[in-house]
Amino acid sequence: MSIGTLTRRPAGPATAPPAEAPASAGRLAALAAVLLAALALLSAAHLAQGTAAVGLGDLVSWLLGRDFGLETAVVVESRIPRLVAGLTVGAALGAAGCVLQSISRNPVASPDVLAVNNGAHLALVVGAATGLSLPYFGDVALAFGGGLVAAAVVLLLTGNEYGTVRLVLGGTAVSLALSSVTTSLLILYPTEGTGLYAWASGSLSQNGLGTMRLMAPAILACIAVLLLLGRRLDVMALGDDEARSLGVPVRGTQFGVLLVAVLMSTAAVAATGPIGFVGLAAPAVIRLLVPVVPGLHRHRALIPLSALSGMVIILGADVLLRAAIGAQSAVRVPTGVVTSLLGGALMIGLAMRLRATPIGGASEALEVRGTGARHRGLLTGAIVAVLAGVLVTAALVGDRSFLFGDLVMWARGEAGPLVSTVMGTRVPRLVAALLAGAALAVAGTTIQAVTRNPLADPSIVGVAGGASVGAVVVVTYVPLAGFWALTGAAGLGAAVAAGIVFSLSARGGFASDRLVLVGVGISYMTTAVVTLLVVTTDPFNATKALTWLSGSTYGRTYEHLLPLAVSCLVVIPLAWAAHRRLDLISLDEDTPRLLGLSVPRTRLLLLGCGVVLTGTAVAAIGMIGFAGLVAPHAARTLVGRRHRWVIPVAALLGGTLVVLADLVGRTVIAPDQLPAGLLTAVIGTPYFLWLLHRTRAV
Repeated sequence: MSIGTLTRRPAGPATAPPAEAPASAGRLAALAAVLLAALALLSAAHLAQGTAAVGLGDLVSWLLGRDFGLETAVVVESRIPRLVAGLTVGAALGAAGCVLQSISRNPVASPDVLAVNNGAHLALVVGAATGLSLPYFGDVALAFGGGLVAAAVVLLLTGNEYGTVRLVLGGTAVSLALSSVTTSLLILYPTEGTGLYAWASGSLSQNGLGTMRLMAPAILACIAVLLLLGRRLDVMALGDDEARSLGVPVRGTQFGVLLVAVLMSTAAVAATGPIGFVGLAAPAVIRLLVPVVPGLHRHRALIPLSALSGMVIILGADVLLRAAIGAQSAVRVPTGVVTSLLGGALMIGLAMRLRATPIGGASEALEVRGTGARHRGLLTGAIVAVLAGVLVTAALVGDRSFLFGDLVMWARGEAGPLVSTVMGTRVPRLVAALLAGAALAVAGTTIQAVTRNPLADPSIVGVAGGASVGAVVVVTYVPLAGFWALTGAAGLGAAVAAGIVFSLSARGGFASDRLVLVGVGISYMTTAVVTLLVVTTDPFNATKALTWLSGSTYGRTYEHLLPLAVSCLVVIPLAWAAHRRLDLISLDEDTPRLLGLSVPRTRLLLLGCGVVLTGTAVAAIGMIGFAGLVAPHAARTLVGRRHRWVIPVAALLGGTLVVLADLVGRTVIAPDQLPAGLLTAVIGTPYFLWLLHRTRAV
């Protein structure tokens, strides 16, 4: 749009704009009135709910000045701080999400997706674990530093592609890495991190009004600053070039708005923990009304109404939670679990509305020459030798190290009791890591080929999250169930998640960005479900959930690995036998059809292989992120794209990666241990970001 277009007046009557102004103001006022009325009703219901017998009538009497003794103390010291926290945090996240979406021109942007909340959360957990405390503002300053660094990393690594889904994908990858580090710290510092697992999903519980007295004025001041910048944001919506031509400093405004949004988001995290997806849902709901409410697109209306929407969503989620499971049980359930379920569903809905990347662009990213394509056999032999060396090293090194001769004696059955005891626990862990790495690598290979999507990975597209839900359900409600039942439940969960992701993505022809965004939405929802299961059934055993969400080989025996071993022995050869079909289906839709291949049946069979491998791997050692992403790409880089070679090489590389990650996790801070999933995330996140850069739209 040119300046001339902006300044040209229509030829109609001069009285038209004034006639539209009252209608615009009237609809805006009506929308604000509806939100305020909903907020008033929810606030009353919120204050009336609780474990003490203080109803709505008592609340009205208390407001009129009557004293009810202990009941009054309950309202003043518990419920009112909780209500104020919900209002303050809702306003902060709603307004922050609104402006983040505006400066990124991305309807899925939010403090969660852009890693602000995860960065702030990690900083607070580091502070709790190490005793670190900053002067003046304490936790708020610490959280602000973590959130700002995380946001800066995302923006720097994803470049200037503010208007694309890739900014969200980059933020999601960084969020996964930060979440892995946070989870590991909670495992390593169980005493210092007591209560932080439930708090990590966002809890409105407050100890008086002291925190909110500091937060509320700061957040109101931030909203005021954003309103002052509202006209600049309106002009920037036209495009960077148009905004510059009208005298708006685009980069300076973006940076200033980003700082304010990060400050608001991190203040909310410091006060209540990271309440998920309010910053996504609140402005998204308001923006849906822009076509029917004239003037709502202007940020001086959009920002405060998004803040009101955030308040309504948080209080509504809290009221709904207490009404559904009772006030006594709701004490243990973080409010952020409900908002994360809502936000994950909303992300899926928004992903279906986005203009997705054409399938051809994703397929081209799988086209590689293969540096070792002329000597595939020799290269494969070298990889086998490397894997053997890593396995031997992992068997010998740990909190207690041995010599190679000790390993030989143990293999012959002639070792002493000490060597036999250590090897009896260490070797099953190596086998678990090897099998799980190979299974996830082959699962990633098949999913990437079938969807022709270089970003597909069992953990990123939600399949591993579904498997974790199935496994935790069995562990929680049938603790005496055997490992076959556990594996079956994990496989069923993976199948359900895969069915949802792939059926929704199939509507757009398995478009690259859409599939990943739908999968990310499913991943967030499954994580929320796991948290809900843990805190409602066994709130003092968060390690149970962390085991599945971070991936660990600790305590594994050969009995645990039998389902995974059977899966690898049956499904991996089956996938390899279909290598020609994988070659054809990874090209395009038309070529396999012309050659007589039934694409739907083949796709279902190969996706089934990926689901089974993922389910059994998660049931064995939990979620190992990025192994199914890194290994297939590395294999294609080494031996080309023919799956006859890619599948075995990817299996070897996946096994090597997870065994190495387990080795480092066992030794770097021995006798304490880090989950293998943390190390694979550390390796996989930079690779994922590089892959995003490589497959960017030209």
